[in-house]
Amino acid sequence: MSENGMFESARRDPAKKARSSADRTQLQTVLLRFSRHRPAMISLFILVLIVLFAFVGPFLWMWDHTVYREIPSNQPPSGTHPLGTSAAGHDVLGQLMRGAQQTLKVAFTVSLVSTAVGSLWGATAGYYGGRVDALMMRVVDIFLIVPLLVAAAAIAGNSGAGTNWAAIALIIAIFSWASIARVVRGVVLSLREQEFVEAARASGASAPWIILRHLLPNAAGPIIVAATLLVAVAILAEAGMSFLGLGIQLPDISLGQMIGSARTAVSTRPWLFYPPGVLLVLICLTINFIGDGLRDALDPRQSKVRR
Repeated sequence: MSENGMFESARRDPAKKARSSADRTQLQTVLLRFSRHRPAMISLFILVLIVLFAFVGPFLWMWDHTVYREIPSNQPPSGTHPLGTSAAGHDVLGQLMRGAQQTLKVAFTVSLVSTAVGSLWGATAGYYGGRVDALMMRVVDIFLIVPLLVAAAAIAGNSGAGTNWAAIALIIAIFSWASIARVVRGVVLSLREQEFVEAARASGASAPWIILRHLLPNAAGPIIVAATLLVAVAILAEAGMSFLGLGIQLPDISLGQMIGSARTAVSTRPWLFYPPGVLLVLICLTINFIGDGLRDALDPRQSKVRR
């Protein structure tokens, strides 16, 4: 290659890199940033393993969480029962799979319901502003000052919803959406005067269309982060309710119920207490690290992910 050819090639390379960077979609940029966040990637891998353990494991394990009559009770970990057996003769590993499954189902349901309700409520308040905003945010303030665990446990105790995980999830969601509503409302307040919103108004678009089509998609970053962190909050809330005997109850089971049932046997039968306790902490830690990774990846001001 001639000297002029080499010079031209070197001069075109920066332009080619610039075009490649410009062609990269926002989603690809977010995924790239998230993939470089090592704690978040490790946590995501661990969480996937936990989900597989909870939802696929019961189909592969020989002992169902409901089987107890043909199993010796209070047995320490062994080859047949790697995590031992309970006082009633249940296989602890089988119970752990079912408990993790029910806890995760409650947490993910709470996150989805609370995110949907909170996003619509906050976006509506932020878009209309004025008296509508003031009234709607007073409702949010009321829900925020009510202790989540106390209120949810009180309703669950009076309604007898402990045998239905969906009912427990709905009760927790009733007192969880307000935090997301406040986040979304703050974002929408900063977006509603933007040019693309003004253009939509000028074209005759209705308020619901503007909220659903323009405002909420542009608030997706904070919503995703808040929804992710809400999973951990829901897990702890369900665990607290079950620990108090007001959450998921027998014949079903959850991690919180397993911890509550074994709290008096920590020193004598530790295999009943520590597996669900460690798994509960591990799930919450992985969720928080994933939330940190999403926050960093979705932050438009961030040019370099913390390593």
